[in-house]
Amino acid sequence: MNRKKTNYYTKIGVLSAIAFILQVIGSIMQLKVAGFLEIEFSDLPAIIGALALGPLAGVLIEFIKNFLHLTISSTGFVGELANFVINGIFVFTVGLVYAKNKTKKGAILALISGCIIMPVAAAFANFFIMLPLYMPSAEFSAKLSLVLTTITPFNFVRGACLAIITILCYKSLSPILHK
Repeated sequence: MNRKKTNYYTKIGVLSAIAFILQVIGSIMQLKVAGFLEIEFSDLPAIIGALALGPLAGVLIEFIKNFLHLTISSTGFVGELANFVINGIFVFTVGLVYAKNKTKKGAILALISGCIIMPVAAAFANFFIMLPLYMPSAEFSAKLSLVLTTITPFNFVRGACLAIITILCYKSLSPILHK
């Protein structure tokens, strides 16, 4: 493997490890909404990776983080699947939009795009995939109400918080990732 690829995969590995550690810290702190929506910042390394290394790198960081989390999780894979799908959509969107316009304005547009697309896609993923796996006996109206009144607003707010933190820290981290 050449030096450039080794450097690329090393950065993905380091960012994945940081994301996993942040996810574990978030699990220990137990900052949850509605009993299962976790408030944590383990997606920041993936967002930063998507901006610095491209959208596929960000998704790979999300995958590795969630794969590692399976070893200590009690969600029966559903929580990790939801985390990967929903945050993977956010990270991929951010990385894809930013790849077209690598400026500060492009980064802001990318993060705004992620903040809009992720909650919408998450609403569909939660309603049709995650909630049927997590709450198989719940009624249609209960699932719909949960998606519309809790999950979607939560994802908008969480996405906005992640976007703001990314804007504040990406500029200082970017030179390290581009060495």
